Amino acid sequence: QLQASGGGLVQAGGSLRLSCAASGRMNAMGWFRQAPGKEREFVAAISWSGNTFYADLVKGRFTISRNDAKNTVYLQMNSLKPGDTAVYYCAARANFKSGSSIYYSPSYDYWGQGTLVTVSS
Repeated sequence: QLQASGGGLVQAGGSLRLSCAASGRMNAMGWFRQAPGKEREFVAAISWSGNTFYADLVKGRFTISRNDAKNTVYLQMNSLKPGDTAVYYCAARANFKSGSSIYYSPSYDYWGQGTLVTVSS
């Protein structure tokens, strides 16, 4: 359902752009990440209406956007830090779920395979 790409190795202060293509139109799409030995955490999300949501740790550095014609979401990551090193997972919510939060992983129906981002100091 979801194909993520764009990870890689970059030096601190550098940039990367992640992409995630869905097989169809989704109500919301987002990115989570999981660093070694840590739990998966929310990074950013975008709703069908274009509203964007960010974790405090990435605000001002990361930008999420979507191309509805391509059913694709992007995560532009600037000013990367070693602490951003993680496997990044794309997630998609097919329909709005009353009572659910876009910040929490159980709200999402589909997950990509993950793409590794490594930021060297």
